[in-house]
Amino acid sequence: MPTSVLPASGSPALDWAARSMPLLAATMATHADDFAGRHVGICLHIEPKTGVLVHWLLRVGARVTITGNLGTTDQATVDTLRALGATVLGGHDDDAAQHARNLDALVAAQPDLLLDNGAETIERILRGGPRGAGFLGATEETTTGGRRLRELDVAADFPVVVINDSPLKLLIENEFGVGQSIVQGFMNATNAMLPGTRSTVIGYGPCGKGVAETLARLGARVSVADTNPYRALEAIMHGHRVAPVDTLLPDSQLVFLATGHPGVISGDRLDLLGNGAMLVGVGHEADEIDLPALRSRALRTSSLSTPSGDADARILYEMADGREIVVLHGTKMINLVAAGGNPIQAMDLGLSLQAASLAAIARGGVGFTGPFGVPADIDRELATALVGLWS
Repeated sequence: MPTSVLPASGSPALDWAARSMPLLAATMATHADDFAGRHVGICLHIEPKTGVLVHWLLRVGARVTITGNLGTTDQATVDTLRALGATVLGGHDDDAAQHARNLDALVAAQPDLLLDNGAETIERILRGGPRGAGFLGATEETTTGGRRLRELDVAADFPVVVINDSPLKLLIENEFGVGQSIVQGFMNATNAMLPGTRSTVIGYGPCGKGVAETLARLGARVSVADTNPYRALEAIMHGHRVAPVDTLLPDSQLVFLATGHPGVISGDRLDLLGNGAMLVGVGHEADEIDLPALRSRALRTSSLSTPSGDADARILYEMADGREIVVLHGTKMINLVAAGGNPIQAMDLGLSLQAASLAAIARGGVGFTGPFGVPADIDRELATALVGLWS
């Protein structure tokens, strides 16, 4: 039985994160027997905090096969996890085709438990991908993935815990964690001031709300667009200007995309973007703006990126009418590609919800099939633990 302290991993970044993840340490110590001898498959952003979860799983006797999400993999973490004994599929430079092959390989490895981020591997299993006799169920990290599973034409015959349905995660990780880290990523990517900027957040779910509140605290003039009247009203009550997307785009210097829906800025809306606007990705998929259409409308594009960094860090689109539009990192999640991801303490909770939910599936402790939220007892137990840790 492991102690509640991880040994050195060989990576200062992993070890630094582990120091501030006591909730995950306690969760893994409690549920060590549920993971011992199991094969856990993971599709998740590979960065140091994810690395701490993998290190714990290996420490308690699980076998781990992991692949990252497209464009957000930290290669140093990949190297560390391989040295620790995990099977890591792919790396930082994978393109979309290689990413798809990585997902196929993860499914082909036939894990007993699956932790997914976007539901792509879960969907592969549901559509006939290989499934071992010992397969027990899955967790899905995102709202995007949960929506995808609920809209599929094939129903899951195994439990899927949608972590982002947890009220606790929506509060701590999404609102406060994402809010801070997205704005931090933007500042890292641009070295720009925020006070006084005309900043628009499209989508006022927990992530969008957190971004809007962080921007406002730093002095930005924040506008919000959301088609849900309750969310729009909440934004008004928090002091933000609320208007339709088409009204806000022409005057917006910064546009944060937080809807989780593809094609929010496409077609004629591309012509509404104001001169000098910078577009920033918040959501899981980098598809909320139609980049091919923007590229086709531009007279020319040029890179303003640092030569040694991401080639797509700052791409300038010069339009026929004289407007200039900048897209940061292809609207991939700016907190991962230009910062360290969500804050460590927020991910301590998020990964603890993952671990506790997977453990419940492993011991047969969930009474449902298909996508459901985190069991209420797990949510309450971890919330109570956080009160004790943080008070």
